[in-house]
Amino acid sequence: MKSIIFVTLGLATLFTIYLFENPSVDFHKDPNGGIIFQKENWTGALARAKKENKIVFLDVFATWCGPCKKLKKYTFSDQEVGTFFNQNFINVALDGEQEEGRILSTTYDISGYPTLLFIFPNGEILLKSSGYLTSKELLSTGKQILNSQHIRQ
Repeated sequence: MKSIIFVTLGLATLFTIYLFENPSVDFHKDPNGGIIFQKENWTGALARAKKENKIVFLDVFATWCGPCKKLKKYTFSDQEVGTFFNQNFINVALDGEQEEGRILSTTYDISGYPTLLFIFPNGEILLKSSGYLTSKELLSTGKQILNSQHIRQ
């Protein structure tokens, strides 16, 4: 009987870990209270960044990518992260294996997902980071970007 309970608890634990590591998400919907990603094309996002004197935050993801799903589900949905990024950046998310995302993956030499970039309005990379970031890590990175850089005209 103890072995059945032990196996059941072990399987439940593995299933819980799997769900956290590979959550179900809809990459086409923005989370309530989180980061709002612009729906315009890349050229339009850069033009808006120049007009609003902001840096572009670009998330390049793949729909099959576990860490990408975690970013979308946990980090990008965080209300504090959303408020800060929506106020200070032009936010863009593109599937690196589809159309415009594929072109930008080549342009910015992206070799894995997720890749997060902070980009000047002229298209120059300010910072490139690969992998999952917690809400706290992403917020800290965003604040460091704003505190240490000025938008180039």
